[in-house]
Formats: sequence, C-alpha cells, structure tokens
Amino acid sequence: MRSIWNGAISFGLVSIPIKLVNATENHSISFRQIHLADGGRIRYRKVCELDEEEVSGGEIGKAYEDADGTMIPITDEDLAQLPLPTAKTIEIVAFVPADRIDPLQMDTAYYLSANGVPAAKPYTLLREALKRSNRVAVAKYALRGRERLGMLRVVDDVIAMHGLLWPDELRAPQDAAPDGDITVRDAELDLADALMDTLGEVDMDTLHDDYREAVEELVAAKAAGEIVLPAEPEDTGDGKVIDLIAALESSVRAARKSRNAEGAGDGDGDAGMADVHPIKKTSPKTSGKTARTPEAEQTTGTAKKTTHRTPTGKTVTRSGSSTAKKSAPKSTGAKKSTSTTKKSAGSAGSTGSRTTAKKTTTKTATKTAKKTATKKRTSSSSGGTTAKKTASSRKRTSA
Repeated sequence: MRSIWNGAISFGLVSIPIKLVNATENHSISFRQIHLADGGRIRYRKVCELDEEEVSGGEIGKAYEDADGTMIPITDEDLAQLPLPTAKTIEIVAFVPADRIDPLQMDTAYYLSANGVPAAKPYTLLREALKRSNRVAVAKYALRGRERLGMLRVVDDVIAMHGLLWPDELRAPQDAAPDGDITVRDAELDLADALMDTLGEVDMDTLHDDYREAVEELVAAKAAGEIVLPAEPEDTGDGKVIDLIAALESSVRAARKSRNAEGAGDGDGDAGMADVHPIKKTSPKTSGKTARTPEAEQTTGTAKKTTHRTPTGKTVTRSGSSTAKKSAPKSTGAKKSTSTTKKSAGSAGSTGSRTTAKKTTTKTATKTAKKTATKKRTSSSSGGTTAKKTASSRKRTSA
C-alpha cells in the first residue's frame, strides 16, 4: 500500500519512524455529468475571474479571504516555517481507556507501518504496551495543512490510528430529542427486548452494500442494451406507527421467521424446537386370541399383564398383584396361594427373571388349588363318617 505521510511516533523520549497508510477505501460508484442533448462530457475548468482565462494547476496557489474580501496569499513555505512540533510527528499526549473516546469524534482510519528495520523494536514495544494495558493512546499530528487529533489502538499486529474531531467540533444535540414527556410501557420494552434478542448478533464481515450492487447490475444491464424494469417499492409504512405493540409483535415474528429460514432452510418452526408427532395406537392382535376386557379379567380371575422392553432388549411380563387379589376366592387355600405367589414373585424379582416368576406362580397356584380340593373331599368324607358314628352312639345310649 502506498504511504501518504512519513514521520515518527513520539513516545516520551522514544521516536518510532512510521509510514501512514490509508486503512479504508471508497467503493461507491461515481458518475460523470453529461450533456443530455448529445451525451457530451461536462468538465469543470478553472478560470481566473479577472482576465477570464483558464489556468493550469501549477499557476494556482492558496490564499486566505479576509472579512472585507481581500485575498491574503499563503505559500507552502510560509506554512512550513510555522513552529509546529507535530508537522512530522505523531505526538502521544495521554493513554486513556477506550470508552473515554466518544464515537462521534472518530474520523478517517489509518495504519501505522514501521519505517525501516530500526523502527521494528520500538514499534513492537508500543504495540504490546497498548495490548497489555487495554488502553488507547491520544495523539496530535499534522496532515494536509492542519493539526489534528488522533487515537492509536492495536488491530491484530498493527497499530492503527483514527483521526478524531476536536471536542469543539462536536455540535450539541439540541432540539434533536422528541418534544414533550413521552412514557414507554413495560410491555413495549419487553417486546423491544424480545426483538433485540431475536435479531441477535451479526458477523460484520457478512454485511455489504446492497445499493452499490444494484447500481452495478443496472449499469451492466444498460450496457448490454437490456430493458430494466422498475422494482416494486417496499411498504415501509411511511414512518407512521399506528399500534406500537402490534408493530413490535410483527417484527419479532418476522425476525424469528427470517432466523429460522437461515438456520433450517425451508423450515417454518421455531429454531431449536423438536417436531411433535402423535403416538399411534396399536390394535390388539386377534389372530387366535380374544382381547380381554377388565370385566372378563375379574370374572375369570386372570391377573392383568403388562409387557415392556428393557434397555438391554429383553421382554419382561409383569403380573398386577391388585388384580390377582380381586380374582382370588375367599378361602384359606386362596390366601396361601396369594402369599405363595407374592413370595415366588419376590424370589423371581431377586433373580431378575420375570418369566420364571410367572411360571412359578402358575404352578404354585395349581398345586394349591389341588390341595384345597383334596382337603374339601377329605373334610366332606370325614364329616359323613363322624355323623354316622354319632348317630350309632345315640341309638346305643337310648337303648
């Protein structure tokens, strides 16, 4: 990059030779003035108002116009002889926190490049000192015929300088604020916060000049002889806000939709939210089996079964103890069967095999039922024999 100024940074008793390079460039499209009748170029000529003759650049100098209109010539030699210590020096006057600098003061930005090998060491020293202190340097320098104010800060591994306006060059913001006492409700502030959160941050490198691109496309189309159709104007509302709450809500929805479209392509849902699908109900299998109702389970005395799959992939069948209690007959054998069932189920749970518990419960219940039936037969037969013996004893006694 071509330097526009050579000088030095004065850092106490340290002098750092540097070159000043523009850090920014103008990408705006410029136009020429033409004569509409024939397309001829319109040029500005420098003409002396006394003799009305055109003069060249070498014949033009500077002058200061006095209050009465008198021109006082000032030459470059006159300006060079002024006792200006900052004519070729960027003089650092203070180091302050960055937030002390009002952004309104910032002007053109420059890069400061070390000028020669001897400047590398002090240049690096100043750069690292600025980095470690988290401060910026306020300096004075002279450029293009006037003394200016600047701010030095570190950008990557380079010292950058921002031209600053002098404090007295800043205008007070008088009559810029809205007139009257305007109250903002908490609901409006909440919606404004929601809009700010939805818009979020932006990568500054992705921002570009849409207007310049549109102008370039227009020029290319005109050059190719194409007919350019006017674009449809967007509805900006003409700056009139009828309902602030409704406008904020609409803005939040539009921002969320835009963010979702950028993050998920054609997705319309909120970003980061999962899709919800209804659970499909499975119909009971009817091949060779009949679905049981709760009434049928209570009538037949069958315990309600629940089957689920464990994380290891095994199928486990559980028997509901409450249903088994309801279906059991009110007898001593049934109580023993229930107790035995609970013990067997507990034993099965300790071994971790639900299927074995089911088989053990069924076998135990069957054996218990057989024993109960045998006891009933025994009791009935023993009851008949006892009755016969009692009748015979009564007959003998009466005789």
